[in-house]
Amino acid sequence: MKLLMHTCCAPCSVYCIDTLRKEGIEPTLYWYNPNIHPYKEYQARRDCLKTYAEKINIHAIFEDEYGLDEFCKNVANNLNSRCVDYCYPIRLRKTFEYAKEHGYDAVTTTLLYSIYQKHNYIKKLMEQYSKEYGIKFLYRDFRYGFWEGHDKAVEEGLYMQKYCGCVFSEEDAQLKRSGIKPNYPEDFDISQVKRAIVIKKEKENKEKCVEIFKGSGIDGKSISNNDLYVLYYKEIPVCISVVSKIDENTIEVKNIFTIEAYRGKGYAQKMLKYLANNYKQKYTKMLITVKAENIAFFVKNGFDKYLKQTNNVFYYYKVLR
Repeated sequence: MKLLMHTCCAPCSVYCIDTLRKEGIEPTLYWYNPNIHPYKEYQARRDCLKTYAEKINIHAIFEDEYGLDEFCKNVANNLNSRCVDYCYPIRLRKTFEYAKEHGYDAVTTTLLYSIYQKHNYIKKLMEQYSKEYGIKFLYRDFRYGFWEGHDKAVEEGLYMQKYCGCVFSEEDAQLKRSGIKPNYPEDFDISQVKRAIVIKKEKENKEKCVEIFKGSGIDGKSISNNDLYVLYYKEIPVCISVVSKIDENTIEVKNIFTIEAYRGKGYAQKMLKYLANNYKQKYTKMLITVKAENIAFFVKNGFDKYLKQTNNVFYYYKVLR
């Protein structure tokens, strides 16, 4: 199958490409997104996709059109319907046109990956264009891999955009950060979308967790009256941490340990970031004891306030808020 996949950005393409390759399908990526603004944002997403495509050795075609003027002309009369009236149709029709002109058998899009897009509308539109152009629409509900793809994109260090694309979606994103939560599709079972990485505060299974992480220095005494967190990667426990309250303003990360086979993948860093975000509402300072050889890692993660030194152990802390 000669498949052309409209691609809105690198992070959204990760899971789609992986899934198709597992099926033995090698897609060609097609960049045509004149709805992304301002230009620096457009450039960042385009260039990130170019770099990622080269890294994973996949063919990508770039229709380089920054269409701010045309976009504004076409959506000004009804901003609330801009997605269905302009953003989806102009990109997907262009994809089918290119596929028809260059001999592709089928078309799909990474827009089917996001849990925030109008999935059913996109599917219907693609079916319409499929009949119009006489080219197969390869439908996949990529949404079930949303968090798996997201987490892999983060691990890959890809540029992670903060809004859908246009200047008005940027405004929407800002409003959502102010307390308005995104609406998931009514027809979609969001419980089926599982994250590859999950961090849990363990309460009932503390002793069992300690047994799993032998060699971590965590024992029954250290978990008594302290908070215990475990990071799971695809439901496998790979990183553990114990957090203790020092006083009304300060908490201490007493232990953080990653199983050897999973080291070097950023799990300890994710754990520290999670703990900082979790405790900053109530506490102002996070303390940690660090061996000399590990100082650089913790300084990189915000523990840049030196407190004291005892033998080869250093006490660092970070300000949470």
